[in-house]
Amino acid sequence: MENNKKKVFNVKILYRRTFLILYDIISIIFASYLAIIMRYEFVVSAIPSHFMRPIERFMPINIVITIVIFYVFRLYSSLWAFAGETELQNIIASCVLSTLVNAIGLQFFKIYSQPVPKSYYFYYMFLLITCIFASRFSYRFFRGLKHKQQNKKNRISVMVIGAGEAANVIIKEIVNSNFSTMVIKCIIDDDNGKWGRYIQGIKVVGGREKIVECADVYEVDEIIVAMPSASRAEIRKILEICKDTHCKLRSLPGMYQLVNGEVNVSKLRDVEVEDLLGRDPVSVDMESILGYVQGKVVLVTGGGGSIGSELCRQIAAHKPKQLVIVDIYENAVYDIQQELKVRYPELDLVVLIASVRNTNRMNYIFSQYKPHIVYHAAAHKHVPLMEDSPTEAIKNNVFGTFKTAQAAAMSGVQRFVMISTDKAVNPTNIMGASKRICEMIIQTFDKHYETEFVAVRFGNVLGSNGSVIPLFRKQIEAGGPVTVTHPDIIRYFMTIPEAVSLVLQAGAYAKGGEIFVLDMGEPVRILDLAENLIKLSGYRVGEDIKIEFTGLRPGEKLYEELLMDEEGMRDTANKMIHIGKPIELDEHAFFAQLKELKDECQIESSDIRPLIKKIVPTYHSTEGDVC
Repeated sequence: MENNKKKVFNVKILYRRTFLILYDIISIIFASYLAIIMRYEFVVSAIPSHFMRPIERFMPINIVITIVIFYVFRLYSSLWAFAGETELQNIIASCVLSTLVNAIGLQFFKIYSQPVPKSYYFYYMFLLITCIFASRFSYRFFRGLKHKQQNKKNRISVMVIGAGEAANVIIKEIVNSNFSTMVIKCIIDDDNGKWGRYIQGIKVVGGREKIVECADVYEVDEIIVAMPSASRAEIRKILEICKDTHCKLRSLPGMYQLVNGEVNVSKLRDVEVEDLLGRDPVSVDMESILGYVQGKVVLVTGGGGSIGSELCRQIAAHKPKQLVIVDIYENAVYDIQQELKVRYPELDLVVLIASVRNTNRMNYIFSQYKPHIVYHAAAHKHVPLMEDSPTEAIKNNVFGTFKTAQAAAMSGVQRFVMISTDKAVNPTNIMGASKRICEMIIQTFDKHYETEFVAVRFGNVLGSNGSVIPLFRKQIEAGGPVTVTHPDIIRYFMTIPEAVSLVLQAGAYAKGGEIFVLDMGEPVRILDLAENLIKLSGYRVGEDIKIEFTGLRPGEKLYEELLMDEEGMRDTANKMIHIGKPIELDEHAFFAQLKELKDECQIESSDIRPLIKKIVPTYHSTEGDVC
């Protein structure tokens, strides 16, 4: 069967090459005669015979030599459906060489002393290039027309916002593509000097005030935001307008792609809800992080999770001596291991499967690898699940932190940074209360060991495992409804890379005992997030996708806080990082309570909430009175 296919394929190639050779022979004859006719202004009777005879006598030889030249320049083996600049250069070069051969050959076939007029050679070269170009590129042209005709059934009407260099590149690629189903209908730009002008034949119809109107007039299906150099605040204003069009939104990721010459259709991405936060990415002092991490052995617990894996990425980029990743879930940690191996082949990477609840295992890891810096990100973080399994939350979060911190202190770790949460402030759930206890452990350990123990507290991160954004996306893909617990619920949000960058810099600022608080910006209503995500997906809220309110879940509160009233606040060199003042506590009573809490967890006590209330007086359970 394969041999038959091969024979059919070879026959097709033979037919095509034979056709091209015959066409080229006709083109050479045509160019030879028409060139001399053009020289005498199309008056054939005026052409002297002593010019015509050498042309005719040399023509058979000229044909053979020219065909050989064309063969050498791959004019019979190129894929003309994808012909480009290289193929055009080959056509011109081969035709110029054919002209030179023709000029030399005619010198030997002239009858009288008069040479063929010099203008003949220019006419010949021009005509030959035209004929050969037409034959080769017409195939691409007609094939392109065929594909565009086929794609009309599935074509997508597009509006481009931005009339700069990035937009020009994107528009050019779409307009010239034979395979794109996109049809650009109009361009929007706020520069009124560009209004009424054209880019690649597409008109700039006006500024942002025309977006909604033009989306309707031109029946736009998709909007491409090609403004890579615009600020986040500016992009947000544009997107707020675009949401009312019910079009799918796509954009270029950033300015660096324009600088690197990487702007093309494949770089377009769907506009994400992160783009609507309306602030520029936070800035960090990369030099301080580099000096703090470079050349050090760094250990990350929970390295396979959302925050932990991003910590590993950013630490790996700062040239540590060795990066040790610890996690209990092998699938997640395997993924980050493979990613780092590809991105940083020179990195000394160690990946270990271990539970922070296992005292002997943690002691062994710390004594074996002797890390200088530890980022403790391992924790159970899902609020409703921890309400259902409170003892597991305490075992993992509280005593996992205790054991990891103790192993760090005993092995001489220089700095221990624990990832905390805004839910530790006036907690209403077990997860938040467990993290508050962890903060208390960290501050207490700092007073007794040389290791600098600190905690970094921040709110929700967009796109993390178990967060609302991935859940909303799945619900939208399924056709809805999108579930929101309460219409007034608000949360602080930050992207994962932003949060981790600030965690790294907070670690560089650490002196010991601090609770660093990241500035999360303005709080965001979850209902607004849901509505924005539905609109960004090109649907109508309430019509295409409904929103349902399910009620607050166990342990959930309407708003989160970043500081307790008594903690106060002082600034650092980075305006996005603040320091909460340590709270005084009775250490003797605290450790006695921890011992009692541990015993209760080991016997799987039916309700440990009253004991947690004693340790964390600000804890108020939604399960009822715990006093």
